[in-house]
Amino acid sequence: MPFVDRYEAGRRLAERLPHLRGEDVVVLGLPRGGVPVASEVARAIGAPMDVIVVRKLGVPYQPELAMGALGEDGALVVDADMVRRAHVSEAELSELERRARAEIEQRVRRFRAVRPRIPLAGRTAVVVDDGIATGSTARAACQVARAQGAARVVLAVPVCARDTAIRLRHEVDELECVEVPDRFYGVGQFYFDFRQTSDDEVVDLLRRAATVEPHPVPAPRAGEPPARDDEVTVVTAGAPPLPGRFTVPEGARGVVVFAHGSGSSRHSPRNRYVAAVLQRAGLATLLLDLLTPAEEVHRANVFDVELLAERLSGAVGWVRQQPGCRGLPVALFGASTGAAAALWAATEPGADVAAVVSRGGRPDLAADRLGEVRSPTLLVVGGRDTMVLELNRRALAAMHCPARIAVVPGATHLFEEPGTLEQAAQLARDWFVDHLSTADQTVG
Repeated sequence: MPFVDRYEAGRRLAERLPHLRGEDVVVLGLPRGGVPVASEVARAIGAPMDVIVVRKLGVPYQPELAMGALGEDGALVVDADMVRRAHVSEAELSELERRARAEIEQRVRRFRAVRPRIPLAGRTAVVVDDGIATGSTARAACQVARAQGAARVVLAVPVCARDTAIRLRHEVDELECVEVPDRFYGVGQFYFDFRQTSDDEVVDLLRRAATVEPHPVPAPRAGEPPARDDEVTVVTAGAPPLPGRFTVPEGARGVVVFAHGSGSSRHSPRNRYVAAVLQRAGLATLLLDLLTPAEEVHRANVFDVELLAERLSGAVGWVRQQPGCRGLPVALFGASTGAAAALWAATEPGADVAAVVSRGGRPDLAADRLGEVRSPTLLVVGGRDTMVLELNRRALAAMHCPARIAVVPGATHLFEEPGTLEQAAQLARDWFVDHLSTADQTVG
């Protein structure tokens, strides 16, 4: 299953490392892409985070093809077989090493200005990257950690090529991978959002880590929901048990319940991406399947908006009974047919839905209820999704609540074009933060 982004990958990786909680551990992220992953691992296991700077040595005419790596303490790993097959001369290798050393020194100066190196002597070093293809960079990082005195080295990554994982298991004390696929073409294929991590983002994460005391992990303050990220079963009256993914960040300011469209599920990478954006803004999320697998077989159920809305309303009631969520404002996010269910559910007596966001929605399927919607509603539509855009314009004209359409230029129905889903997620985040904050003040 692909990861939404590096932060979600870090949370899923941390689920494999609970045995490290309470040990004398330092989590070491490989700049740049490994640092967001490491930040989530460090938070989850209550350990300090640092970076371990290494530089891949790429084949001169194909730099993405690694033939070795250099570490900040001078540790050099060279794949002699790759050097030979690529016909790289000793002089070329020396020049690559010289350039890599200069880049490492520049990065070390920048990163260490934010946070001095954390001593590793006698401790467990957890080396984290966003994924491993050939393993040369990770191998160098582990050697650097040992050279700095680590008593034990754990290599932890969200995804690793199978043949590389087999080799690396013999070079570290422990290897933890969430995914070890047979077919591996590159780390990026396992991420929905694989944008390059910048040095500024690394510096910001290091600065945040430096201000957090990792031991012991702080307990939530009174009145705050506990940190939670679980697969759950939502049980409501008159409906079968429904599976969901419930995530509650510490200090959550509200809850957003998701309703996906036909042919999708709670595992939808698009909705998971949007959920991750909302979570980082301090909002809890429930991604929910409103139909059982047996019910989905019958297409009539997929378009039974009244049935879907009834179950969505039940899920809202379930959320409000969860520890730490009582009293929090609740909002709804619907995609495609799920948007119709969200709008219908918002009109139910006592629903008290703080806001609704529709992404590529079919509000026309809830036409009988549109005039009754009172929740502030944002209709996000792709500029190239012309038929659905017209349906949303007609729906907006029928609504009598604070509502508007946000058109994402260049986007089609599934928001698959580069940057379009990111824009949709940001629009949803800003709408929810604004309206849930207002609702929270009203409740308070």
